[in-house]
Amino acid sequence: MNSEPSALQIELTPEFQKRLSSLAKRFRNIRSDVQSVIEELQAGGFPGDRIAGVGEESVVFKVRIRNSNLQKGKSAGYRLIYQVESDTNILFLTIYSKSDREDISADEIVEILHAFYQE
Repeated sequence: MNSEPSALQIELTPEFQKRLSSLAKRFRNIRSDVQSVIEELQAGGFPGDRIAGVGEESVVFKVRIRNSNLQKGKSAGYRLIYQVESDTNILFLTIYSKSDREDISADEIVEILHAFYQE
């Protein structure tokens, strides 16, 4: 039996890439801040809270990430939305700063998923 952990594939939607790039202009540590979530996912965890209302088949989470460029806690940081596609495949849907917007709707998440799978 193989006890090696399976390699985790993390895909990025164009929406995520666009938002990350935009936020990186204001917050230069964002990529290292996001790295902590990637490490937790690679360790087999699913950080954050599951989002309801995006469809029965979709396992979507919202995780809070501390913005190390601001002297505030996670509540003022980023929100990363991701979908668990399988044990070895995660799809990063979008990321936003809590200072830019309050929340994201389930409908918006469904739109991002729909746009990604239409490509």
